[in-house]
Amino acid sequence: MVFVKEESEENTSEPETCRIKHEEQGDFIKESEGNKELSEAEKKNHVKTGEKSLSCSQTKQNDLKKRGAKKSFTCSQCGKSLTSKYSLHVHMRIHTGEKPFTCDKCGKSFTQSFSFKVHMNIHTGEKPHTCDQCGKRFTRKESLMTHMRIHTGEKPFTCNQCGKSFAHLANLRVHMNIHTGEKPYKCSHCDKRFSQSTSLKKHEMIHTGEKPYTCDQCGKNFARKGILMTHMRVHTGDKLYTCDQCGKSLKFKYSLVVHMRVHTGEKSFTCDQCGKSFTQSASLKKHMNIHTGEKLYSCEQCDKTFLRASVLKKHLRVHTKEKPHSCYLCGKSFSSISILKEHQKMHTAVGEYTCSECEKTFTTASSLKLHESIHTGEKTHKCSHCDKRFSRSTHLKTHERIHTGEKPYKCSHCDKRFSHSSSLKTHERIHTTEKLLSLH
Repeated sequence: MVFVKEESEENTSEPETCRIKHEEQGDFIKESEGNKELSEAEKKNHVKTGEKSLSCSQTKQNDLKKRGAKKSFTCSQCGKSLTSKYSLHVHMRIHTGEKPFTCDKCGKSFTQSFSFKVHMNIHTGEKPHTCDQCGKRFTRKESLMTHMRIHTGEKPFTCNQCGKSFAHLANLRVHMNIHTGEKPYKCSHCDKRFSQSTSLKKHEMIHTGEKPYTCDQCGKNFARKGILMTHMRVHTGDKLYTCDQCGKSLKFKYSLVVHMRVHTGEKSFTCDQCGKSFTQSASLKKHMNIHTGEKLYSCEQCDKTFLRASVLKKHLRVHTKEKPHSCYLCGKSFSSISILKEHQKMHTAVGEYTCSECEKTFTTASSLKLHESIHTGEKTHKCSHCDKRFSRSTHLKTHERIHTGEKPYKCSHCDKRFSHSSSLKTHERIHTTEKLLSLH
């Protein structure tokens, strides 16, 4: 098979004057070992050509004249033209697959000796190319040149679709997938595809359960470094996001987005059952339980179920007797903050709400409404078991225990249970009386 095709624009052959053989490898021209010894005539800057002798200066002028007649060597496989036979010889290895330069450390092979020499720096640890900006060292000059773009800000690779520029060709190729829609990276677990290998790697952690990033404060693990960094604000208390409307600071960007809806009035999440709208998807999800009747949160003490975790938490205080909210004026404690607020009005507010029948005053509208039922005789709270009616919801709740058998009040001395707190108090006197009698 013939690989070389020599072409010349003129039929004149190059003079054999001042010829010193050179060998080209890659981008380098090296002096051939075969021409280290020069003849005496060559040492005197003359070369004998048979009939006449020409000086080097004369041959140089002839070479300049004949540059347009330089031979080109064309590859018969792909049509590429090269300037020398040796360059063509090296180029042909692309088609033949020949890699004559093999690393004796790892067995990797190369088509050119230059590539082989650069590779050897990996094993020797030699990094001859140093960045004059930050002192970082590199094994290859090309790597240094690429690195320099960090300092210069150069982004030579531009997207012809949107004009965005990149420092690296690989980044441009990945970016182009946005325009082409190509997703070459496929998940081996669920067949989902991605445009970037990094996105695939992050996704696969869902299947593997890998969480390589650990919080050094609480030991919690995360799949991504960004999520860990966000989590750290729980411990540091950093609030990076500030509302430009009211100045409120928040720890998370999403929290700020949700908060801004207070100012804009935006309610993006709408119930398809009743049309009610909400600022957060979580609020809509909780609301939907009203329509479905689903009660996800159960009390372990009495098996009562609730729509929301917050309501269950408040309910548990019935069993634990916990009263975390204290009045700063009198020290009295309450199980919920709403009850505390109602109580504090007794200290700070004058009776603003007056009964039109007896002119008695109340600190809250709800207290007035309850009082007015005495005059009107209105009983709006009806028992679902026996149709008996009550003026107050608390009275109805207490009454319904007759039907349900619920006894939430337990004696701390003998484990006996009661449906009313007053019944428990009466019962407990038995134990206190017994103690007093035992002392005499």
